[in-house]
Amino acid sequence: MSSLLITNCRLYDVPTEAPLRSILIRDGVIERIGDAAPSPLADRVLDAGGRVAAPGFIEIHIQGAGGADVLDATPEALQTISQTCARFGVTGFLATTVYKRGQRNAHLRLAAECTGRDLGGAQLLGTHLEGPFISPHKRGMIQPDCLGDASAVILDDIYTLLGNTLKMMTVAPELPGSETILRTLMANGTVASFGHSKATYDEALWAFDVGIAHVTHLFNAMPSLHHRDPSPLAAIFERPSVICQVITDGVHIHPSVVRLAYKALGPERFVTITDGIQALGLPDGNYVYNNMEYECRNGTPRYKDGTLIGTAVPLNDLLARLMRFTGCPLSEAIRTVTENPAHVLGLDKRKGRIAPGYDADLVILENDLSVNATLVAGRIVYQQPTAA
Repeated sequence: MSSLLITNCRLYDVPTEAPLRSILIRDGVIERIGDAAPSPLADRVLDAGGRVAAPGFIEIHIQGAGGADVLDATPEALQTISQTCARFGVTGFLATTVYKRGQRNAHLRLAAECTGRDLGGAQLLGTHLEGPFISPHKRGMIQPDCLGDASAVILDDIYTLLGNTLKMMTVAPELPGSETILRTLMANGTVASFGHSKATYDEALWAFDVGIAHVTHLFNAMPSLHHRDPSPLAAIFERPSVICQVITDGVHIHPSVVRLAYKALGPERFVTITDGIQALGLPDGNYVYNNMEYECRNGTPRYKDGTLIGTAVPLNDLLARLMRFTGCPLSEAIRTVTENPAHVLGLDKRKGRIAPGYDADLVILENDLSVNATLVAGRIVYQQPTAA
């Protein structure tokens, strides 16, 4: 049995003046939370030095990072994404990608094989497919060969490739045949997420009645709200069971709209995501994604025609922006990348909280939310380099 004691840490959800605490980890699981004194029960001690301890972040919408993409279809690419995620406090992620009609989709087979394996950083929790059952009118940066009719045959092929590692699929519910798709996803324990859709208000309500309870990047790739045409947005805000992904970079959504959405949804229904691509963790510059050139400036990547293609802003930075835009406290911001995504994925009995019996997926944060250390199952997978 191996053990680690994190001492002199400030828990993210207690007042700043509260006494420092310690977290005892044994065999990858949190065993006890106590006072800050070192314990002879631990094999190793990690002194947090008064920094904030939070649950490890769960990123449910990321396509790439560190110069790698899920579509690269190599173990090295997934390792790079995993290790880059860990630099920014992420301990678990969904490989977000596409299904290409008539192709081998080797990247999906590989993602399935690597789910749950040690990739050197954040744990790959499964795959999130954006499509292929999405609207061609709201496809955003998703290419036409990644779209298809709502076909049970295609879905069968996807499950052959991914099996139970298909954790989430974004679907446009207005497509003919979508009800069969949605019911099959839910029967297999896959999260059906509303997105990349031209659905009307009534079609969105119908989809929520069928059982959709999640939304992919709120506001983006869906009709805008109009006072005589409420669009799916009104339906989303009306349904208290629906949890929404939000890109809080201030570019995909104006800061005032981030603030409005946060007030409307509340901290319980809000999941902060990056929608990160390969440029995340790299300096600004010119890159190629899916065989198309793009430019990344100030953490915002765009194709040459100006189309947004995700972000290159790390998740911890997006939390800082969320707090700045909304005025929410640290504990609420942290909840949007821990407890809430864990709930969406059905992992909230073992991930997303600092409590005895929970996985020791943890992040040690500086006051500016930069990452000092990241732990997965009690093992340090990233530690901030010390000054020479």
